[in-house]
Amino acid sequence: MKKIVLASLSGFALLGLAACSDTDGTTTQAVPESAPTTQEAPAANPNPATPPPAAPTN
Repeated sequence: MKKIVLASLSGFALLGLAACSDTDGTTTQAVPESAPTTQEAPAANPNPATPPPAAPTN
């Protein structure tokens, strides 16, 4: 009787270990580091949303 209980317990432990295993057969590849990017100041907008006020004509 003890052998059956011990075999059952070790079987459940083995199944639990297999279920929680970290290896699933997939591999990941590291992304190469690129040079740090710097943000440039925004350039002047050549086509603004509102046109500049027209010069008065005399």
